[in-house]
Amino acid sequence: MYPVFYKESSPNLIKKCLNYIYNFISDYIIEPILISCRFTYLLCIFLPLIIGSPLIFFGKRVPECNDERTGTLWWYNKLMRSMEMAGPTFIKLGQWAASRTDIFPQEMCIRLSKLHSAVDPHPFHETKRVIEKAFNRPFEEIFINFDMDPIGIGAIAQVYKAVIRSEVLPNSFFNDDSDESDESRPPMVAIKILHPSSENNIRRDLKILMVFAKIINVIPTMQWLSFPEEVKMFGNMMQKQLDLRIEATNLLEFQKNFNNRSSINFPKPLILYTAKNMLIEEYERGINIKLFLDNGAGIFDHMIANMGLDAFLHMLILDNFVHADLHPGNIMVKFTKQNTYNVLKQFWRNYTSSDEQKAKIRRYYDRESDIAIERLLSKRNDKTLWLDELKNLCEEGYLPQLIFLDTGLVASLNDENRKNFLDLFRAIAEFNGYEAGKLMINRCKTPNLVIDGEIFALKMQHLILTIKSLTLQLGKIKISDILVNVLHMVRQHHVKLEGDFVNVIISILLLEGIGRQLDPTMDLLKSALPILRKLGSKGAGKGVLEGIKDIPGGNAWWLKVWFWLEAREWVDNASWNYYSLLFHRNVSWPDM
Repeated sequence: MYPVFYKESSPNLIKKCLNYIYNFISDYIIEPILISCRFTYLLCIFLPLIIGSPLIFFGKRVPECNDERTGTLWWYNKLMRSMEMAGPTFIKLGQWAASRTDIFPQEMCIRLSKLHSAVDPHPFHETKRVIEKAFNRPFEEIFINFDMDPIGIGAIAQVYKAVIRSEVLPNSFFNDDSDESDESRPPMVAIKILHPSSENNIRRDLKILMVFAKIINVIPTMQWLSFPEEVKMFGNMMQKQLDLRIEATNLLEFQKNFNNRSSINFPKPLILYTAKNMLIEEYERGINIKLFLDNGAGIFDHMIANMGLDAFLHMLILDNFVHADLHPGNIMVKFTKQNTYNVLKQFWRNYTSSDEQKAKIRRYYDRESDIAIERLLSKRNDKTLWLDELKNLCEEGYLPQLIFLDTGLVASLNDENRKNFLDLFRAIAEFNGYEAGKLMINRCKTPNLVIDGEIFALKMQHLILTIKSLTLQLGKIKISDILVNVLHMVRQHHVKLEGDFVNVIISILLLEGIGRQLDPTMDLLKSALPILRKLGSKGAGKGVLEGIKDIPGGNAWWLKVWFWLEAREWVDNASWNYYSLLFHRNVSWPDM
């Protein structure tokens, strides 16, 4: 038996030995050489920045740039250009750092937020190889038409637009049918492909970053930043973006959460063929919200602003599943024709129509939306014509719909962080700024390294009392201004916040910035009122208020927030009615 066993295992033994030798050479010879070469390249890029760092202490202060010195502003610009030269990892690092105003100076974050990808597109043959492997069939049998020029190139991936053959799709994807009537149109998809070398390059860069983070962490005054932990968190974020299956799963979760909300839409992923390095999703045609920020949304200003804010509050309060990358580049607007008859008809057909009939209905609405988009885009270079066209669309019964893209990053607070968030929200809602400050200190990552904690708590109290003095005028207060002040105090007193918590704050900053640009009178707390009402209706079968009491860590304090906002709404409405009546009386006075 022994000779037979030895004879059978010899090929396996040789194979194992060869694999061991290959892995040893790769891990202990080739990889260190590649990391050393990469380190040398990065050193050449960042060495002038390190040498020039003393310049931040020189120059006149510029009031419009957060009172920073001219030397500091030069250094920030140099940092931005160096990060662009360093490649995808550092571009993403800069974009991430731009969101951490609790750690880095605000002006530095503003400069880094302008970072854009300088990555060249990878060759088309790499894209073709990935697609054929995922579908397990020749490229020509998959697509009717494929645009070889990417419609978007990011730091770690690029996106194509294509028309896919219906026969390669499951029936559930587009709910399409084989009826080749005038109403049919070929299924169009967006295909995201990771750059082939991105994973290895990012892994090497993270190793180098960790070395520097540990060196910086040795400096006594820098310990509160806990850079090794931040690099680890950044690495986890990058790993999630390097697996497109996570983005596909997130899309499905968002679709489930917003299933009954026609004002918000997410692209539908093709899960069957999704791979780690490829994501195929429904192509959603829309107009980037940047155009509406530049030209205005006219008659739809208030509606679009509140749709975005309402969607965010829905994610935060109801779902605890927040899109963590909601910058303007990831928000699209399209228009659907929605009059009372169409809405009732669509509602009825959703419950009575077959899949084939639903597909035809959807194609009809998509075609109507495309027409509206074409009409608007033809006027985008003339603001007056653009606003007139928006007014025409409104009169014809069109309504806007928001499309959220790029869901690779989500913020979902764990039980501890959610409890911390709710406790902090409760303290602020009760106008107890001192308690809010103490909570932030006690539950931060490094409470022992906080500087002048008592002064920090008193500053929070002063800020909250200022808000309280304007209780019935909160529509005039920018929540973003309040949060910016809080983050400035956090940075000044070394109060280290949880990354997920900061992500939620940054999402509020971004969305309120977009909303206020469209609708300067937007009131974030007023927008939260319908969400609280919905929470109240959740437990209608066991008592209308039980839904609110069921929120983790919330108990009955949400009721105070709800009743306070309802009272403020009632007072606002009563004041409006009073002044309206007074106005009409004054107008009619001469006729009396």
